[in-house]
Amino acid sequence: MRVAVAATALLLAGCGDRVPRVPAVGPNEVIVAFGDSLTYGTGAAESESYPAVLAQLIGRKVVRAGVPGEVTAQGLARLEQVIEAHRPALMIVCLGGNDMLRRVGEAQIRSNLRQIITTLRGRGISVVLIGVPRPALLTSAAAFYGELAKEYRIPYEGKVLNDVMHQLDLKADPIHPNAKGYRRMAEAIAQLLKQAGAI
Repeated sequence: MRVAVAATALLLAGCGDRVPRVPAVGPNEVIVAFGDSLTYGTGAAESESYPAVLAQLIGRKVVRAGVPGEVTAQGLARLEQVIEAHRPALMIVCLGGNDMLRRVGEAQIRSNLRQIITTLRGRGISVVLIGVPRPALLTSAAAFYGELAKEYRIPYEGKVLNDVMHQLDLKADPIHPNAKGYRRMAEAIAQLLKQAGAI
């Protein structure tokens, strides 16, 4: 009986918060932050965007490849160009908010994100996924982000944007963080990268 209890405890301890591992990103390798206005840093100065702050926190080059207003289909269309331009070792994908604002079907968002992930993985590029909250008063990151992260066994941050969007002092406007909010994002992503072994 005691053995069974100990085994159950071990299983529970191992399942909950285990972050999938990715190869370490060397000091001369590049990370690309890929997304829309949340990656661009709308609502703050360029130096206060999450990619800029993340670069300072982890001591790696982080390219800010965010396009305000972009939907997942547009991100998919420019993906190859970004890969060719920067040759990243790892890409942080944060897309889908504009799709949800424009009421693009969930199946289409999921399909586009899946193609982005499989393209990157096929090129030997590690992927980290950031979940975007649904546009609503009381909300959380759309479930398909976590499902895709599990399916592909990739590191996933599904809480930080939701937390930021529920605190007025961290927001520049209803849908964008301010400098403090972007710092909070960068800190959460830096922690995830460390847990995943990327840094």
